[in-house]
Amino acid sequence: MKRLATLLVAAAAVQAAPALAWIDPLRIHLLPRLAGLGNPRHLALTFDDGPDPSSTPQILEELDALGWRATFFLLGSMTDRHPGLAGEVAAAGHEVAAHGYDHIGSLRRTPGALRDDLERAIEAIDRATGRRAAWYRPPFGELSAGALLAARRTGTRPVLWSAWGRDWRAEATPASIVNDLQRGVLAGGTALLHDSDSQSSPGSWKSTLGALPLLAEVADLMELRVGPLAEHR
Repeated sequence: MKRLATLLVAAAAVQAAPALAWIDPLRIHLLPRLAGLGNPRHLALTFDDGPDPSSTPQILEELDALGWRATFFLLGSMTDRHPGLAGEVAAAGHEVAAHGYDHIGSLRRTPGALRDDLERAIEAIDRATGRRAAWYRPPFGELSAGALLAARRTGTRPVLWSAWGRDWRAEATPASIVNDLQRGVLAGGTALLHDSDSQSSPGSWKSTLGALPLLAEVADLMELRVGPLAEHR
């Protein structure tokens, strides 16, 4: 019985170990590819949790006004609810990627469930957009051995972020979002924002929308080109 308990603890540790990559300094310095570090003159702009008819169209409109393209990490469940909108994201020239089917942390799921969830998300995105997701960001940025194995088996590349706007909070403002982003790595980095409040405080997307022109000012000052992950090499 003691040996079984030891094996179970060891298995749990192996499953949970990749979750340490959630710690920003550790990820940025030790796992630069996972942090989304790339071309030092480029900023990869990413959005999670959509597509959402209440907010994604306004985000798309603002991105178009700025002349920006981004990577949208779509939830499979949201994509199945709004396939036409997911198609609009892709048709507007944005990159589509997988955020899983259901927004559940990977440490709460078995490796098999994670694989099935990611495959289901990829299929939903493919049906709606005609494009196969090349990138995978697990919900909450929570990695596990099972999530990494699911990514490998589906041929997707896991990526988290090097700067986040904490725009899911009720108290977030456009200015606070940009200030939080600047605390991370923007030059050659990957920025995390949300185009939906499906997993965030109600109405938080409005602050994200207001932050985009402010972020444009920062990018101009830093002489950064803003685009999707596909252009981040």
